[in-house]
Amino acid sequence: MAKKPPAKFIKWLWILFLSPVILIFLLILFISMGTFGSLPKVDELLNPKNNLATVVYSGDMKILGKYYSENRVNVSFSQLDKDLVNALIATEDARFYEHSGVDIKALGRSLSGALTGGSKGGGSTITQQLAKMMFPRDEKLSKPGLIVRKMKEWIIATRLEKLYTKDEIMSLYLNKFDFLNLAVGVKSASQIYFNRGQDSLKIEQAAMLIGMAKNPALFNPIRHHDTTMHRRNVVMFQMVKYGYLTKQKYDSLKALPLALSFHPENHNDGLAPYFREYLRDNVLKAWCEKHINPDTEKPYNIYKDGLKIFTTIDSRMQKHAEESVNEHMQELQRMFNKDLKQKKNAPFAWNVNKEEIENIMNSSIKRSDRYRSGKKQGLSHDKIVATFYKPVQMTVYSLRGDVDTLMTPFDSIKYYKGFLQTGFMAMEPQTGYVKAWVGGINHKHFKYDHVKVSKRQVGSTFKPFVYALAIQEGYSPCHQVPNVKTCIALPDGTDWCPENSDGPNDKNNGKMITLKKALANSINYITAWVMKQYGPHAVVNLVKRLGITSEIPEVPSICLGTADINVFEMVAANSTFANKGTYIQPTFITRIEDKNGKVLEEFIPATDEVFSEEKAYVMIQLMRGVVDGGTGSRLRSRHKLMNQIAGKTGTTQKNADGWFMGLTPELVAGAWVGGEDRSVHFNSMVEGQGATMALPIWGKFFSKVYADKLLKVSKGDFPRPKNLDPNLELDCSKYDSKDNDGSIEFNEFE
Repeated sequence: MAKKPPAKFIKWLWILFLSPVILIFLLILFISMGTFGSLPKVDELLNPKNNLATVVYSGDMKILGKYYSENRVNVSFSQLDKDLVNALIATEDARFYEHSGVDIKALGRSLSGALTGGSKGGGSTITQQLAKMMFPRDEKLSKPGLIVRKMKEWIIATRLEKLYTKDEIMSLYLNKFDFLNLAVGVKSASQIYFNRGQDSLKIEQAAMLIGMAKNPALFNPIRHHDTTMHRRNVVMFQMVKYGYLTKQKYDSLKALPLALSFHPENHNDGLAPYFREYLRDNVLKAWCEKHINPDTEKPYNIYKDGLKIFTTIDSRMQKHAEESVNEHMQELQRMFNKDLKQKKNAPFAWNVNKEEIENIMNSSIKRSDRYRSGKKQGLSHDKIVATFYKPVQMTVYSLRGDVDTLMTPFDSIKYYKGFLQTGFMAMEPQTGYVKAWVGGINHKHFKYDHVKVSKRQVGSTFKPFVYALAIQEGYSPCHQVPNVKTCIALPDGTDWCPENSDGPNDKNNGKMITLKKALANSINYITAWVMKQYGPHAVVNLVKRLGITSEIPEVPSICLGTADINVFEMVAANSTFANKGTYIQPTFITRIEDKNGKVLEEFIPATDEVFSEEKAYVMIQLMRGVVDGGTGSRLRSRHKLMNQIAGKTGTTQKNADGWFMGLTPELVAGAWVGGEDRSVHFNSMVEGQGATMALPIWGKFFSKVYADKLLKVSKGDFPRPKNLDPNLELDCSKYDSKDNDGSIEFNEFE
């Protein structure tokens, strides 16, 4: 019979066996009590601090863009593709729905990895990994420190399991994970890598994203294609192992390429970049300063607080607008490049002297980032300027796309001045909703917005405001005025006597001209006559009521468009005519919500009844003459737009600015085209007039809008007021001579 072990031996055996367990228990107890540093409180676990991107939505609920320090937008579990969930469980935590945050079966492996300092992996549950992401470790931890930290994560994980459901933990994990390439969270990752929503991924796409969870730097699909593909197949094999995928399906999927549709997000890409930048810099920053976030007790932060901005921009119209601008400006720039070859001072006009060019270039140098950077470094003016004459490698914009080249910064400034710029905006006159906003030809290379920020001379597009005074005072569109030179006395004792475009040789000089024909053909003599009847003060008062806040001097020459006004104000002012005489403030935000969907503010535009419905309708008929037989007739002949359209072209002195304002019952839009500097322009009136430079953008845009059946924009007529005087003459054809078809745009200043 074998000898029984002594009781003392058995006692020490139990002590040796139980000591680690007791030690671990006590260690966990002390850690949970905060002996080794505080643990997150319940509030911190319930309200984890995530940097959430502010998302800008279009009126048709498409994402226009984001502002972020981390490109993260949270989604709920119900918005996750089931293959994402299955792939994550199969790969990272097969017993996810069975444990309470810590998987006892994997505990030994986890402890071994922590004690040895190795990276055996596979021990952490999804909940533990979430705890680690929510409360990151210090990078430099000793082995004892790592053990304590690991146990803290166990405790946090178990507490998370008590506070959240399994589904909520899953969504928290996928929302928190950084998938690299500015893709934080699965929603951003799905869009950036596959240009798809996280709720509609293919199995192999979901597997690739989940495969990145093991080591995103190693399994970065942009840098390590083959490694990532292998990892993706491992994930799908795990899905087979745990019954989420059949072997047959796996065999067909594993041979597929990654098939990325990589769309890295930055502020230059996507729809409406000029609009989004204006919104960020000029609206949201000011709004945030005035509104306190109750969670942080500080002003809202557009880069971290997950605001939702709902705008009026229609993504489809915006797309049509950007395409129209690109198509026309590419064609126009090629014409202009031919024109530049004839200029000895290219890109400046032939009559710009050397001193003027030097002043323009010196001013541009001082406004450049390079110059400002040199100043911050404490360099002298001369040393900074010297750097502008040393060739450097750079990427420049061209009609063929970005081009890498060797060029001096001075020459690059001159090169960029040779590009014509543009601004285009479309607005719904009844609501004030801005539907499309294109502020330039390329946001990456030309940041300056030409819709709201830039102001340029408006030329003859100002004339309808002058004529509106005559209509308001009871004049008929068919009222006839002698087409003779009109002089207006100035305060200094001199007279202002503008000429028609052809001066004394104009074939219409001396004839009786209706107001409708005078506006249609942009006749300066008649416009000056109208100005003389009412004076500059009355004109300025009217345009202020039409929402134009730009400074307009009270001088007679404003009737020919000498004032600098932006596209935004011009479109809004013209919309008053289409909105039955009521000015409505342009609106591009409908509401702002917080990250939880709580409405923080709604925006309602201000209105002002400037004209009666009848007077507004008469102005529409007056402006229809511009399109039906005047300077805007190319909309009929070239763009085949035969519906009712009112409008006005504009061309400023020496062809520096080309404008077109066009009105329909449902949409009003305006376009401006010109050089960055007024000294950069076409030599010829044929190419430099508003009908050539700006009108085609309008024509192309409306052709696309009408062809887009989803938009349902009709070609209906302007509604005739019920109380319109039946004796009022609107058809002036019997008065107007037949020998002038108005096909030539008049230059308002020459």
